[in-house]
Amino acid sequence: MSVRGRFAPSPTGQLHMGNARTALLAWLDARAAGGAFLMRIEDLDRARVQPEAEAQQLDDLRWLGLDWDEGPDRGGPFGPYRQSERTARYDAAIDRLLASGRAFLCACSRADVARAASAPHEQDGEARYPGTCREADPKAVAARAAAQGRAPVVRFAGRGERVDFVDELRGPVAAEPDGIDDFVLRRADGTAAYQLAVVVDDAAMEVTRVVRGDDLLSSTPRQIALYRALGLTAPSFAHVPLVLTPDGERLAKRTRPVALAALRARGIPPEAVVAGLAGSAGFAPPWQAATAADLVAGFRLAAIRREAVTFGLSGG
Repeated sequence: MSVRGRFAPSPTGQLHMGNARTALLAWLDARAAGGAFLMRIEDLDRARVQPEAEAQQLDDLRWLGLDWDEGPDRGGPFGPYRQSERTARYDAAIDRLLASGRAFLCACSRADVARAASAPHEQDGEARYPGTCREADPKAVAARAAAQGRAPVVRFAGRGERVDFVDELRGPVAAEPDGIDDFVLRRADGTAAYQLAVVVDDAAMEVTRVVRGDDLLSSTPRQIALYRALGLTAPSFAHVPLVLTPDGERLAKRTRPVALAALRARGIPPEAVVAGLAGSAGFAPPWQAATAADLVAGFRLAAIRREAVTFGLSGG
């Protein structure tokens, strides 16, 4: 199978240097292998979506020198390329998991889970689910949720499955001691959770390689477990180091990282930004101006620096 890579931003704000670095590495990985590259917009969190963000992000990526073969602006054989338009596919996957016993309804709120959890282990900021509704009658669970004025969530039946995998950069990654938990697949408002949506979409779009930030490393065992439960083939994964602030924090809104749009407004050429990103990854001379296309020949993901990097640029 030919290589198919992707970048999947969430339109909740402007792209910063960390986003740009991951996008560049994912693009170079696909292009160096002679493969296809697709763009998918992960806009399921409607409350955080900003109306103009998608257009700005795509424009910034084009300015950086990246292109894509399929995406929301180009179409393609595996569209639509916005997650908000793919709800039926997520619901169908959940129906399959419910029918096979690999998912179940749950009436517990986050507060319920926090109170009942016997283990202090947390993932995604939540206490590990203690299994309250796992063996309960679905009708009784739905009735209990309705009495609380909401629909039940759907959880994956993790069964403590232990998932080891090999990361393209980090090498072997051992399973968590407690195995896969009963994580949420669909929230009470009917929205598919990230873990489910990304698996359904990457499989449907025939993505073969996922290059993304290593803040998502802990999500990978869950996703591999979902691939297996749905009878799908998982792509290979490469988790690249993050870009940090000078204080060692991950770039995020609270750290006010400089946006690509701001660099453009200052008149900084894209070749200079690409040079900084490539130099930070250790596969090109630091700050030697280059276009993204210049870097394709000879690019190897295995050659990038494994440590997180710091950019001193500030958004304010």
